[in-house]
Amino acid sequence: MATGTVERGVGVETRLLRRPQFTVLPPLSLYVHVPWCVRKCPYCDFNSHEARGEIPETAYINALVADLDQALPLVWGRRVYTVFFGGGTPSLLSAEAVDSILSAIRARVPLAIDAEITLEANPGTFEAHKFAGFREAGVNRLSIGIQSFEPRHLKALGRIHDDVQAARAVEIARSLFANFNLDLMYALPQQTCAEACVDVERALGYHPPHLSIYHLTIEPNTYFHSHPPVVPGNDEAAEMQDSIESLMVRAGYEHYETSAYSLPGLRSRHNLNYWTFGDYLGIGAGAHSKLSFPDRVLRQARYRQPREYMSQVIEGRGVQAEHEVAVRDIPFEFMMNALRLTDGFPLSLFEERAGLPLTAAMKGLDEAERRGLIVRDHRHVAPTDLGRRFLNDLLQIFLPG
Repeated sequence: MATGTVERGVGVETRLLRRPQFTVLPPLSLYVHVPWCVRKCPYCDFNSHEARGEIPETAYINALVADLDQALPLVWGRRVYTVFFGGGTPSLLSAEAVDSILSAIRARVPLAIDAEITLEANPGTFEAHKFAGFREAGVNRLSIGIQSFEPRHLKALGRIHDDVQAARAVEIARSLFANFNLDLMYALPQQTCAEACVDVERALGYHPPHLSIYHLTIEPNTYFHSHPPVVPGNDEAAEMQDSIESLMVRAGYEHYETSAYSLPGLRSRHNLNYWTFGDYLGIGAGAHSKLSFPDRVLRQARYRQPREYMSQVIEGRGVQAEHEVAVRDIPFEFMMNALRLTDGFPLSLFEERAGLPLTAAMKGLDEAERRGLIVRDHRHVAPTDLGRRFLNDLLQIFLPG
């Protein structure tokens, strides 16, 4: 996405408000971070650490449960609607470990009967054979990190699975789970538009309920940042994006978020809670939380290093940093999420989830409309095609001045 310097603007009223005011708290999700992986991918900037030998599964479960116990006063009595095991590679855990974690969650928070419970998995055969156990433990949605079906591109991305293992993992997942997601990436090193489309067509052949298709970006503090590969230019990447979207729409998928496509009625409920500025409690090494209270929004971050996290949380100090979100920052944080949605959001959602009057964002909305980056009426706001393509420019408008 292109970036540029634009006038920044949120409403003057934002600076006059001392605190947000919530009449109803946003929906609550739970995120569980598993920080280990077999090998760190060269593009990955997530909090993941290569496992040296066996991971300390029992100790980590104990730390997660202690972390949740310490966080309970912040979410007491609130229902949890989705659970997401992310990483790292959560499928490195045994099915018994996942069962223990979910049992501890159910014993401590009111988990919705129809809660969406997602676990991220990799295609390696040593992990795929666990899929049935994850389902029996209570996982009802699997997210598989395929990235590509082309051996050459998998090698360039540093993935440890091959195309045969990728296909086998998808076959196992679709036989066990009614709801699953496949992750793909495009604009890969030396990739052509035709090759990107072949990957998508291969994925569509499995009829996945959901596809997440990400543009490869070179992030700081990654191997690719210090050793940049040759990747498609902006025009080539834009052609890939347009071609992929056309393929997906023709196949009956809804492009409901910047990188997400789903069949009707099968959008990721957990991710939608992020995009609609819902609340989430994050437990595990490096996990982040965003929690609302009647008059404030709180953000937290756990210790990143697994061993430090485990030792600190057992001593009752798992949270490394926390801060109350300044009122002037809330409109930007809301828009940074909600404007990723293709269909946008109802204006009433801003007041409900931000806890502020709409006037707090009005100057930014006026400017975004003037630049042709959004369309709106008295009930609804949505990014235009231009706004979606230049999303960073659109979001900068809402940065506090």
